[in-house]
Amino acid sequence: MGGVRRQGGAGSGTPNRLGRRGFIGLGGVSAAALLLGTGTVGAGRAKAAGPMPGYPFSLGVASGDPLPDSVVLWTRLAPEPLAEDGLGGMPARKVVVRYEVATDERFREVVARGEAAAVPELAHSVHIDARGLRPGREYFYRFRAGSETSPVGRTRTAPAEDARVGDLRFAFVSCQHYEEGYFSAYRHLLADDPDLVAHCGDYIYESPSGLAVRPRTHVVGEPYDLRAYRLRYAQYKTDPDLQRAHVQLPWIFTYDDHEVDNNWAGPISEFYPEVSIEEFLLRRTQAFQAYYEHLPLRPSRQPRGTEIPLYRRFRYGNLATFQVLDGRQYRDPQLPCADPMDCEGRTDPDRTMLGSQQERWLLDGLRRSRSTWNVLVQQVPFTQLDELEGDGFRFGKDNWNYFPAARQKIVDVLAERPSLNGIVIGGEIHRHLAADIKRDADYADPAAPAVASEFVATSVASGGNGNPSSAWVSRIMRENPHIPYAHERRGYVRCEIRQDQWRTDFQVLPYVTTADSPVETGASFVVEAGRPGLQPA
Repeated sequence: MGGVRRQGGAGSGTPNRLGRRGFIGLGGVSAAALLLGTGTVGAGRAKAAGPMPGYPFSLGVASGDPLPDSVVLWTRLAPEPLAEDGLGGMPARKVVVRYEVATDERFREVVARGEAAAVPELAHSVHIDARGLRPGREYFYRFRAGSETSPVGRTRTAPAEDARVGDLRFAFVSCQHYEEGYFSAYRHLLADDPDLVAHCGDYIYESPSGLAVRPRTHVVGEPYDLRAYRLRYAQYKTDPDLQRAHVQLPWIFTYDDHEVDNNWAGPISEFYPEVSIEEFLLRRTQAFQAYYEHLPLRPSRQPRGTEIPLYRRFRYGNLATFQVLDGRQYRDPQLPCADPMDCEGRTDPDRTMLGSQQERWLLDGLRRSRSTWNVLVQQVPFTQLDELEGDGFRFGKDNWNYFPAARQKIVDVLAERPSLNGIVIGGEIHRHLAADIKRDADYADPAAPAVASEFVATSVASGGNGNPSSAWVSRIMRENPHIPYAHERRGYVRCEIRQDQWRTDFQVLPYVTTADSPVETGASFVVEAGRPGLQPA
């Protein structure tokens, strides 16, 4: 969703325009971080003794990217998480961080232990790829630095790839603007105790809020450099509800636009050519590094130069495969069209959302899949979404409606193999949405059968309390008969997957401007395996 653009640099009112010299300087920083990798390299040369300058685990712990034999464990040492230099109050040296993984919360049965070097080049973050674990098992983990011990985290590995899995509970979220509300959704999500959480993007917002009343305030202005992006992530990760959800649950992630800048596409800023490709790639590179530093991503996902290798898949036995997509980094530029029905290039068959390599990876993976359910974890609405009242069409430029040929390739594979039981999830629009995906590209026949279903999560906090009487929602429901539900409050989506049925509950919070909101179920839908299409639960 669009944000308020501020031209000033982080924490200032002056422009922050970085040219080639700044870009080359960043290359040195990134190269050093790349050589140090996960922090496990050179741990023996790091300083193990001596007191910390304060409690170092203020940002908590987290786990993610679960595989049958491993899971990523994360923390970042930051005794002063909002220190102005973005380094969290840590000295400019390596520090040994020890970790343990156990089958019980009291660590009586430790199954893995080791140490890693937390290095300043990665903001003293560590990403432990804990291997040799058993499939489908709950584990507990903790870190130690100096004499200090982290909170105990809980996580779970994925089932074995050939396992027969009867059920899975998972939740997904999107869009959490710190200035626009509290992250109370995570408190209720945690109480549901899902096996897995998927974040569909906009984990942070680079832009300040445009709301007249803001319940919270960013400590630094719009970020353009690594220091400011680190501060932005650190502030978000101090939120107690978000932090507790990370401590207790494993997550998978993709990003959308606001982790870098609003509505970017590939190497192109929303404000190109005012912002050059070189300038934007510099900013994007620093944003990617801060993203990696603050999330439990596998070390192989560490940024490489100006890119981050993020698309990947997770298989939960024979029940479900999650295809995690990157719909930003390889996307063709946005089209400057006022009228989508008179937009040269919108229907170009070569126009790509995912890039040719990722697209082949996805389509090949779908064709080979033997899972009962196949889930596309991505950022933006996938189905046709006409936002114009009456005749004609109006499509948002920042979703799949401006990439209809690329979308159709995916839809065709889902239609050719009904046994895939395709489900698309996403976020970005700050509204709950349930939709049937039709094979007919222009959705001309309302009675045409569905080939897959889509569920879109509203925001965790972005947009403030939202509007229960939204004119947008009313218009969407009238103009899009394949969309049986839309709602403009905050919340999250929970799902229960079984071999015979998928159930989705849209969880709604009536307000987020204070931290005490209750939750209610706005609507529930089921999809039966082998029978595409939404049914009310």
